Amino acid sequence: MGVSNNITSVLNFIALLASIPIIGAGVWLASKADNECIHNFRWHVLILGILILIVSLAGFVGAYWNKQGLLAFYLCCMAILIALLLFLLLFAFIVTRPDGSYDVQGRGYKESSLDGFSPWLRHHVTTSGSWQKIRTCLADSHVCIKLTQDYITAHQFFNSPISPLQSGCCKPPTACGYNYVNPTLWINPVNPMADPDCYLWNNDQNQLCYDCNACKAGLLGNLREEWRKANIILIVAVVVLIWVYLIACSAFKNAQTQDLFRRYKRGWV
Repeated sequence: MGVSNNITSVLNFIALLASIPIIGAGVWLASKADNECIHNFRWHVLILGILILIVSLAGFVGAYWNKQGLLAFYLCCMAILIALLLFLLLFAFIVTRPDGSYDVQGRGYKESSLDGFSPWLRHHVTTSGSWQKIRTCLADSHVCIKLTQDYITAHQFFNSPISPLQSGCCKPPTACGYNYVNPTLWINPVNPMADPDCYLWNNDQNQLCYDCNACKAGLLGNLREEWRKANIILIVAVVVLIWVYLIACSAFKNAQTQDLFRRYKRGWV
C-alpha cells in the first residue's frame, strides 16, 4: 500500500503543477481590458484552476499520510473539476468558432463584422443593457490611448497588426473613407457614406466609435482570439489531469485491494 500511496503522491504533485498554467491562463484572461469590462467571462478559468490546486493538494496530503478518506474525497472532487473543465473547453470552442474578422486591402489589421460571430456571444455581449456598461468601461480604459502613443504616421498605423478591439472601437471603418490625422483623429470624407457606423464616429475621445457595431464586433473578435489562445493551455492541462486521474484511480484501487487482502490474511491466520 505504501508504494501505491507514493505513486499517488507523485501524481497529485503533477496535478498540482498542472493547475498552475490554468491559474496563469485565468489571470491572463482576467487582466485583459475587454474581459475587465465583461465580468461574465472573467473569473471562470481562474476559479477552476484554484479549485484544482486545492484538491490536488488535498490528494497529495491524503496519499502522503495515508488518509484514505481524503484520497476518496480527492478522486470524487477531481472528477467533477475535470468534467467542468472539459465542459468549459467545449463550450468556449463552440461559441468562439465563428470568426467575423476579414482582411482589408492595404491594411495590416483586420476589421470585423458583427454578424460573423456566434449568436450566443452577440446576445450576451452586445445587447443594449450590457453594452452601455461595457462601452463606459472601454472608454475609461487605455485601449485607444495606447494607439496614439505607439503610432504616428499613417504608414505606421495602416501596416500595424492592431487588435480587433482597437480596429473596431478606436477608428472609423475603412469603408467610410475618413482621412487619417492620427489613430484616434480622422477628417470627415467628402463622399457619401452608406454604413451607419460612419455617422456614429466622433473625434471626441470619449465617443470615438464606441457606439458602432464595428466596436461590438471588435470586442467579440478580441474575446475570440484570447479564448483560442487560452484553450491551447487548457487542453494540455486537461490531458495531463485526465492521465494523472486515471493512474491515481488505479493506484487507489490497488491500495484498497492490498489493504483488504492484508486484513483477510490476518483474520485467516
